[in-house]
Amino acid sequence: MITVKDLTKTFGSFTAVDQLSFTLNSGRTTALVGPNGAGKTTALHMISGLSTPTAGSITFEEPVADQRQQIGFLPQYPSFFNWMTAKEYLVIAGRLGKKSKQETTVKADELLERVGLAEHAGKKIGGFSGGMKQRLGIAQALIHSPKILLLDEPVSALDPAGRKEVMTLLKELKKEMTILYSTHVLHDAQVLCDDVLMMNKGKKVLFDSIDRVYLQYERPEMVLRADQSLTAWGESFSERYSDLLIEVTENTAVIKGRETAELRKIILEEALAYQLPLRSLEVGTASLEDVFHEVMKK
Repeated sequence: MITVKDLTKTFGSFTAVDQLSFTLNSGRTTALVGPNGAGKTTALHMISGLSTPTAGSITFEEPVADQRQQIGFLPQYPSFFNWMTAKEYLVIAGRLGKKSKQETTVKADELLERVGLAEHAGKKIGGFSGGMKQRLGIAQALIHSPKILLLDEPVSALDPAGRKEVMTLLKELKKEMTILYSTHVLHDAQVLCDDVLMMNKGKKVLFDSIDRVYLQYERPEMVLRADQSLTAWGESFSERYSDLLIEVTENTAVIKGRETAELRKIILEEALAYQLPLRSLEVGTASLEDVFHEVMKK
């Protein structure tokens, strides 16, 4: 849907984004992650049309006269007119997006219902909570029916309740459109995204599907959790498999030393032979946070 090639943005002698290239495929959600100053926001501003690239190109699969018609954008710190009501704000946003007043009024009602603000449609925005404002901001980004949704840190400033509300909404929206969002909350990215794009110092350092990232950084270990202590079994296991490393902490055991397939076979045989009351058995795949820290060291 979007192909970004050698995208670059300089401010004087400082290069904020340096030859960034990637492709966003239709219907997929991509997490844009990186440390502060990595160039995430600058990249989003260029893709959204708010900033002009110094070099490089942004190509859309379906070109139109103004590509901004296809894009919905929620900045990290959205600005609102606090004296407006939620519905007034959405209608103004829709009119700026070149939609008719009638069309925008109907769409505003639909979106307020969608983001859980229907009962607050006539209330002043100044009295909204942080979570309500973020949901209103997402409604604003959707008012002109875009095909691509760009979000800059949509949950970073929210309390746990507000964050849960917005994440639930994003899970629904990912079924309907292409989403690119920057985030520091790697757990949320791990749950929500199909692809991950990592940046550092303006450059792309990793871009792949989340499944392939996990395979690439998979750890050859198994994690067992049981309903009772595994200490005694762990000591016995260590004697029988001296080449393997086992670490037991009460009801949890981590086993390393062979390839995943071999470990899985051994553990299943052990569970049957010793009637281990297992609660869960997990392959020790690295989390997105583990991958992030490893990639940033390169």
